[in-house]
Amino acid sequence: MVEAKAIWTDNQRFLGLAGSEHGIVVDGDRKTANSPMELVLIALCGCTGYDVASILGKKREPFTSLEVRAEAERAATPPTVYTGIRLVYRVGGKVSHKSVEDAVRLSEEKYCSVAAMLNKTVKISYLIEYTEK
Repeated sequence: MVEAKAIWTDNQRFLGLAGSEHGIVVDGDRKTANSPMELVLIALCGCTGYDVASILGKKREPFTSLEVRAEAERAATPPTVYTGIRLVYRVGGKVSHKSVEDAVRLSEEKYCSVAAMLNKTVKISYLIEYTEK
């Protein structure tokens, strides 16, 4: 079982803790920390980024950088859920484009648990950009 909690500190700010015991500040006003909805996008980027890096490493692809950016739209009225998310993968190095495409597809369709949960309510699309860095 995974457990998490948020402890109110002041204003709209909370200290978030989970089983790993690493703290993270959450700010509903976005004045001093990320909002909960921003953290959802960060979690998605981190989850799929981990998958892609792991898969490329196992395939011995010589990637030198990997950035995953999320661009999201939200509903106009409460609850202001995400209505669309586009992930942009920026991969550096002399990598096989097919290997990167396969890694992204596997992450999106099989491995990324955050994407699997979000896919039940929002369409996630993606784009891959390559750099030679």
